[in-house]
Amino acid sequence: MDSSSPVKVAGDLLSLPVRNLLRAFPKKPGAAPGTLVYTGPERSEPVAVHLIEYDEEDLEERALRTDASFQEFAANDRLTWINVDGLDDLDLTRAIGSAFQLHPLVQEDLVHTGQRPKVEEYDDYFFVVLRMLTLDTATSSVKNEQIGIVFGKGYVLSFQERAGDVWQGVRDRIRGKSGRIRTRGADYLAYALIDAIVDNYFNILEFFAEQVELLEEEVLESPTQDTMHRIHKLRQEMFVVRRAVWPLRELANALVRTESPLVDEGTGVFLRDVYDHTVQVVDAAETLREVVSGLMDLYLSSVSNRMNEIMKVLTIMASIFIPLTFLAGIYGMNFERMPELGIPWAYPALLGIMGVMALGLLIFFKRRDWL
Repeated sequence: MDSSSPVKVAGDLLSLPVRNLLRAFPKKPGAAPGTLVYTGPERSEPVAVHLIEYDEEDLEERALRTDASFQEFAANDRLTWINVDGLDDLDLTRAIGSAFQLHPLVQEDLVHTGQRPKVEEYDDYFFVVLRMLTLDTATSSVKNEQIGIVFGKGYVLSFQERAGDVWQGVRDRIRGKSGRIRTRGADYLAYALIDAIVDNYFNILEFFAEQVELLEEEVLESPTQDTMHRIHKLRQEMFVVRRAVWPLRELANALVRTESPLVDEGTGVFLRDVYDHTVQVVDAAETLREVVSGLMDLYLSSVSNRMNEIMKVLTIMASIFIPLTFLAGIYGMNFERMPELGIPWAYPALLGIMGVMALGLLIFFKRRDWL
């Protein structure tokens, strides 16, 4: 089969998320719990660590070395936010985990990038995993990366697969003393980070909603094989979005219902707002997913209708020419005695009869609304 055939294109596109689902867990059977194994893609960029320390009056922001001592930041009077770009430095994860007394299983999950969004509550901290989606408008595709957030009394740790995030607005609020973020604790900062990720989902869904509208018009007006290719690609992207947003409702609900003293009652109000947003995101993602699935049925129906119209025209043409071909066949036979051959006006009379038959069939088809 040709490599550009729609069947093969569809099969290749649909197999991509399936292969991701079936990715083998890299830890060797029998390895000790908490064994750190990085499972993300190979990176060429160095791991970067960024520190922000602040209280209501003062702010300090600087880059940290990956071999720095993190013990001093674990017992700080000011709120400490340490952000790590890159998860392939296992020694760095161990050092931060040791300084902040993170459970070995938490450290393992931080570097295993295939985690499902979840929240785990420990005695002294919360561990949150969720997916950060960013949009590549040039290719109309979604970049998906795992975000790990650990927050406890006076600190927030965030771990990203690569540099670049949707938290610039949060950083600007911290630097500008705008709002209440400088007066709140680590739970509010963690909320702000989660809220920024969830809000960005709306931008991505809005972009795909516009793509769906354009595809609907194209499918109805002039569908091509490229249209089918784009529909399958959109289905793949919506599959990625759905996997990221579907567990969010459970995650946000767990944070809302927690009775841990690490989450202030005032922050709980904002967490309920995040829960409302996650419900909206999940509903919107499900609706878009169903619409995209329906686009393929619409495409097949549109192509089938076009084919039916073509076959209808060809059938009508064949129906008109069948009796004419019959007459032409009779008088095309080479018999010596055919009485009509001796009549001078036989030839124009036969043409007239054939014309009347053709016109009569056209009128008949028109009255039956077949034309």
